[in-house]
Amino acid sequence: MHVDPGEFGFVDVAVCAPELRVADVEFNTSKLVEAVGATAAERAAVLVLPELAVTGYTAADLFYQSQLLDEVEGSLAELAAATAESNVCVVVGTPWRVNGRLFNCAAVLHGGRLLGMVPKVFLPTTGEYYEERWFASAQHPVGTTSIDWHGVSAPFGRDLLFRATDQSGLVLAVEICEDLWSPQPQSGEASLAGATLICNPSASVELLGKADYRRALVAQQSARCNAAYAYAASGPGESTTDVVFSGHCMVYEDGHHLAESERFRFETEMVVATIDVDRLVHQRLESSTFSRARPREEYRFVEFSLHGERAESVEVEIDEDHEDSMSGSYGLRRPNPALPFVPSRPETNAEHCREIFRIQSTALAKRLRHVGSPRAVIGVSGGLDSTLALLVVVHAFDLLQRPRSEILAVTMPGFGTTERTKTSAVALAEHLGVELRTISIEASVRQHFEDIGHDPAQHDVTFENAQARERTQILMDLANKEGGLVVGTGDLSELALGWCTFNADHMSMYHVNAGVPKTLVRHLVQWCAAEMFEGEVSRVLLDVCETPISPELLPHAEGEITQRTEETIGPYELHDFFLFHVVRHGCSPRKVLWLAERAFAETYEPATVLRWLRVFYARFFSQQFKRSAMPDGPKVGTVALSPRGDWRMPSDASAATWLAELAALAAE
Repeated sequence: MHVDPGEFGFVDVAVCAPELRVADVEFNTSKLVEAVGATAAERAAVLVLPELAVTGYTAADLFYQSQLLDEVEGSLAELAAATAESNVCVVVGTPWRVNGRLFNCAAVLHGGRLLGMVPKVFLPTTGEYYEERWFASAQHPVGTTSIDWHGVSAPFGRDLLFRATDQSGLVLAVEICEDLWSPQPQSGEASLAGATLICNPSASVELLGKADYRRALVAQQSARCNAAYAYAASGPGESTTDVVFSGHCMVYEDGHHLAESERFRFETEMVVATIDVDRLVHQRLESSTFSRARPREEYRFVEFSLHGERAESVEVEIDEDHEDSMSGSYGLRRPNPALPFVPSRPETNAEHCREIFRIQSTALAKRLRHVGSPRAVIGVSGGLDSTLALLVVVHAFDLLQRPRSEILAVTMPGFGTTERTKTSAVALAEHLGVELRTISIEASVRQHFEDIGHDPAQHDVTFENAQARERTQILMDLANKEGGLVVGTGDLSELALGWCTFNADHMSMYHVNAGVPKTLVRHLVQWCAAEMFEGEVSRVLLDVCETPISPELLPHAEGEITQRTEETIGPYELHDFFLFHVVRHGCSPRKVLWLAERAFAETYEPATVLRWLRVFYARFFSQQFKRSAMPDGPKVGTVALSPRGDWRMPSDASAATWLAELAALAAE
């Protein structure tokens, strides 16, 4: 697929701690220029460098020396020239004299010119810090809004935002080190005024435990601001008279870690991450808190062309040696997991699964208590969804300290039920200690076919749905008879695709899996097998995970499942990927396709991905009427489809715009 750089809102940002010598401006400038060149080679558009990187943060009383400050002006001119050649937007820390005062500033350079100079507001004077000895604060009016830059006026002030005219939504703001650590960071105001990328040139010293605190601070501020945050701290080349600097550089986006440097390296250390500006803009559109807040300050906007002449169509390729960390218009340097709902880090995997399982079981326990602690009635098929739902019911009863024997599990074999799934359902019920009843639906469904005049040899939607509705009728009537509550088993993916029979498995009295997508259902069952249960129960759970996904509504062939869901509607791993990016981030069909092609490059051909994406959009729109009438159920993640909560959509909304875009993509 041919794309323009930034078409999908992706911008590559570099953070760098260059090799440094304190007060050696010439040496430092050479390293800064090298960093600009390296950034251009990485095809990154923005480079953030440390606080006072031109001179070194620890120059101390040397900041009073005119020789040093005179050399700074020449250094910035050289750096500006480097940006003209590379077309990189550079944010670099430097001292700067204005009206007889010295300010700790960040210069923003691009296209050979100084876009603006942003002075530091909060000057620390605690412990090892003594900035007020040398620098003036920008907390109060500084007497000017511009400075002379080689005969040209350049904006000066803490009220500057830098807006890219050729990258929709990208607005840069600068806050310097302590400005972030203050009770009211400048970035909060700047984000409300439109900033989507916060650049922080910093000189944070290293102390035991401070790196973790620094990460948490950057992560939290990026989340509060719904922004990307690029943080570059001074390296170990700074003076070690009393403290040590490590060159801690990192990029976060809306609370999510994207990239981080290795600390304590004397050589230049750079990392690059791809931020998604479109995603940030979408997050803000959805946030009522963000939309209602207003900045207390007026900001001046400085406009510039981020990409310049580099904004040209290029072919997206995959670098075989660096497939997951590609930059610029050729790819991504950010996570793009094929299974976005499944925990990816082993160290947090068990914790995430445990949390989800607790949410489900606590929600059901609360509902059971509210309606007078009835029995739970659940249909079990030996498939993934009903297995997870049964485990949740068992845990809910354990939480309520009620005997598992009060759980009524019902297996209802029909025309397509195989021995494998039936055996799994029976074994689970027996080993979990719940009451099990087996009620065949074949006779009652045949009678129903006779009543409505349907030929049972005609295996159409009537043949399938009659079985699903008969099972739901049995469960509902048993609940009435036993004083019970029917627990639903269908999952989030089935709700998204409408892969459930209206007023059949679509309906229950409480829907414990409503917030869990299919890929996560399998993962949770595997986790339960490893962590929550043991022995025969664990063995059965693992076998369920290996069983093909099927509603088992069509006759089997010699005991083998013939009806495989994913052969009919497409792979759930693709549909869950589509669901995440469409609902969570509001991505366009073109962007979803582009991301999916990358995530599944080793699994599916692009034409296959496009085929199932068209199925996803068609079904997602046409099946909304089922979601509009879905029962209560707990939300467990950031994507949910409850018509009372996260997803309000007319049942008769048209998919024409989205399908037309996909048709155009197919024609390319």
